[in-house]
Amino acid sequence: MALFKTSNPALSDKTFENLSRAQYGGVIDESTRMTLNGTVNKTGILLVCAIASAAWVWHGFIQSRDFSDVVLPMMVGVFGGFIVAMITAFKKEWSPVMAPIYALLEGLFLGGLSATLDLRYPGIAMQAVGLTFGTLLVMLLAYRSGLIPVTAKLRMGIIAATGGIALLYMVEWLLSFFGVYFASINGSGPIGIGFSLIVVAIAALNLVLDFDFIERGVQYGAPKYMEWYGAFGIIVTLVWLYLEILRLLTKLNRRN
Repeated sequence: MALFKTSNPALSDKTFENLSRAQYGGVIDESTRMTLNGTVNKTGILLVCAIASAAWVWHGFIQSRDFSDVVLPMMVGVFGGFIVAMITAFKKEWSPVMAPIYALLEGLFLGGLSATLDLRYPGIAMQAVGLTFGTLLVMLLAYRSGLIPVTAKLRMGIIAATGGIALLYMVEWLLSFFGVYFASINGSGPIGIGFSLIVVAIAALNLVLDFDFIERGVQYGAPKYMEWYGAFGIIVTLVWLYLEILRLLTKLNRRN
C-alpha cells in the first residue's frame, strides 16, 4: 500500500507507515479498526469540546468586557494547544485522550479571540463560524462528488503552498521582534485582502486532502484509535481555516 500525503501536519505521509496488517496477524476485526462513521462521530465530539470551552471564555468576557480576563485562557489555549498537537503528532496512539484536550485548549484561544473581535466588529464571530462550516460542507460535497479529484499534482501543489505560507508566517513573526512588519499583506488594502483570500482557499483545499487521507486510512485497515487521530487532523485544519476567515473579515471590516 502506497503512503498517503497531506499538507496537514497532523496527517503526514508517515502516519500509517507502521500500521500494517501484519500487526494483527493478517486478520482485522471490524470492531478494532478505523471506520469512516467512527471518524465522523469523533470529529463531532471534538467540535463540541472546542465550542464548549470557547463559549465559556466568551461568556466570561461578555460579563466583564475586560480583555485582561481572557489573556490567560488565550495564552493557555495557544501554547497548550501547540504542545498537545506536537505530542499527538508523534504519539498518535494517545490521540483518544490528547485530541479532546487539544480541542478544549483551542476553544479557549478561539473563544477569547472571537469575543474581543466581536466586541469591536459586532457579528464577525458568527459570520466566521458560518463561513467555516459552510466551507467544510462545500469541500466535503466537492470531494465526495469527485469535483476535486485528489491527484499527486494537487497534493504536491497544496503541500508546497501550505509550506510557503507557514514559512512566511514564521519569518514575519521573527522579524516582528525587530520592528519589521509586512504592512501590505496584513493591511486592509487590495493586496492584504487578496492574500487572505488565497490563504483561505489553500486552507479549504487542505480539507480535501484530509478527507482523502482519512478515507484511505479506512481502506488500509488502520487501528481504531486512528479515528481520533483523523478527527484531530480535521480539527487542526478547521482551526486554521477559521482563523484565516476571521482575519479576512477583520480586514474587510476595517475598510468600512
